Amino acid sequence: MKHKPEIHKGRPWQKEPWVWFIIFIPSSAVIGGFITLWLAISSDDGLVVDDYYKQGKEINRVIKRDQAAKHHKLVANIALDHKNQLVRLELHARPSYVLPAEIPLRFLHATRSGLDVLTNLTINNEYLYSAPLPQLGPGLWYIQLEADDWRLLGTLQIPQASALQINASR
Repeated sequence: MKHKPEIHKGRPWQKEPWVWFIIFIPSSAVIGGFITLWLAISSDDGLVVDDYYKQGKEINRVIKRDQAAKHHKLVANIALDHKNQLVRLELHARPSYVLPAEIPLRFLHATRSGLDVLTNLTINNEYLYSAPLPQLGPGLWYIQLEADDWRLLGTLQIPQASALQINASR
């Protein structure tokens, strides 16, 4: 008579902890990949500049604009009126400079270029400008006023600060 080998009957595979551990590692990589893909598709991280030479040539033009602001002795007081949803600008210059009727105001987010906002300030009287206040998220914002041959730059921490003075002579 032949001897039959004994078959060891253990637990079913789904009750073995090592099986689940081995399944967990590749499945967590797949889940992490889908989360990474979703983040990459849903977030706007801005573009990287690919023409550095052209950007470098622009530096001289930018320096001239800053020097023109100093020459005009520009001083800007910007106030964010959250209650009335207005941006107010009080702009002073040397008497010989005629202030423009409209000034572009850029709110540039410090880390997310997709959040940048442009609003045009229109003159109300001699040196006061206003425009509707755009929706700005919390964080550090660079403020850029520019017109004619000059520009003014400043920074504003939203929501902690709601006013800013930019003096070109500094």
